[in-house]
Amino acid sequence: MQNFYSAKAARAIIIANMVGVGVFTTLGFQLNDIQSGFPLLFLWALGGLAALCGAMSYAELGAALPRSGGEYNFLSRIYHPMAGFVSGWISATIGFAAPIAAVALVFGDYMDLILPGDLPDWTHRLFAVGLVLLSTLIHGRDRIMSATFQTLFTWLKIALIIVFCAASMFLLKTPQTISVLPQAGDGAILSSSASAIVLVYVYYAYTGWNAATYISGEMENPSRDLPKVLISGTLLVTVLYVLINYAFLRSAPIADMLNQKDVAYISALYIFGEKGALIMGIIFVLMLVSTVSAMVLAGPRALQMVGQDFSALKLLARENKAGMPIVAIWCQSTIAIILIVTLTFKSIVIFASALLAFNSFVTVAGLFWLRYKEPDLPRPYKTWGYPFIPLLYLGITGFVLFYIIQTEPEKVRAALIIIAGASIFYLISRYMSKNRAP
Repeated sequence: MQNFYSAKAARAIIIANMVGVGVFTTLGFQLNDIQSGFPLLFLWALGGLAALCGAMSYAELGAALPRSGGEYNFLSRIYHPMAGFVSGWISATIGFAAPIAAVALVFGDYMDLILPGDLPDWTHRLFAVGLVLLSTLIHGRDRIMSATFQTLFTWLKIALIIVFCAASMFLLKTPQTISVLPQAGDGAILSSSASAIVLVYVYYAYTGWNAATYISGEMENPSRDLPKVLISGTLLVTVLYVLINYAFLRSAPIADMLNQKDVAYISALYIFGEKGALIMGIIFVLMLVSTVSAMVLAGPRALQMVGQDFSALKLLARENKAGMPIVAIWCQSTIAIILIVTLTFKSIVIFASALLAFNSFVTVAGLFWLRYKEPDLPRPYKTWGYPFIPLLYLGITGFVLFYIIQTEPEKVRAALIIIAGASIFYLISRYMSKNRAP
């Protein structure tokens, strides 16, 4: 297979995976629990710090084990093929398909805002399904179209976020009073359960920082470029997240954004007026297209690796003439469409946060085990600040997991069912693959 994805394209994939529905929608839910500026912005910065620590940890793993598939590749090598298989299952059903569904649902809501007239509710899901199908068709053709489309849309997204933040500073006639410095009572807020609730949403918004590891085997020089791509992409997104949340809080009254998904559109109304908000709504739609596109591109690589390693599932590894994993792409998109039709945005966010946090927690913990188990393994990049950087990631992620376990037991049970189902399916697939072996 010819390597094609450049470091620039891989960085674009990371940024597009991260900057999506989470940052443009979750603030409205966060305001139910915290309405003070400093704690909110601090938690967004803390989420960025966690993502950066995770990126630095994954950079070492990706440079030392440069094969596509993300956690599937890492966990299969570090622990056991069963661990990798379960991780690949999670990536397919939740890691990418669920966020694709969540972003697509918000895309449908924004289409309702920018199109004239009152559309029936079912059209929101119809628009969402259409977006998934369009992205699947684009990324199912060839890498040139795939990489070019993703890179252009991603840098357009960054430019538009910067313009939006600048407009909130210079065009807004009556800004809201929002403090970026600690105020009396902020310490108590940060130590309360409200911070844990907000951090769950923040954590979800930062998912995607590991996306480039899913295509590392298709990069030009993964051992050299992957660490730079992971770290620089995550750092840039952290800065953008803090800036745009400050812009939202500065431009629109908290009462108007409370429990609302379309906070970006509400904020745009106050900055640009009704006509300007309509234009910004169109722009946000384009941003969401970029995010869905990035996840449709990166996610199927885990399923493709499963197909390569298990002969009973070799259909998942089938490629088209251009070398694209066409069956895996369509399989993931089908799961996303099922989620669009059956679930709500909020349930997808919390459920996905739990499983993705677990997946990355186990992977970063594996960094310690791999160093112990294979001390002589060539490591073109070693995690800066080891062991403190990965330990910090494990601490923050562990806190998020503990809170979800305590407060969302039904979603934890559903997650355990998925893990158990994946484990059983692994045993069946291994048995069938052995029986098929020549």
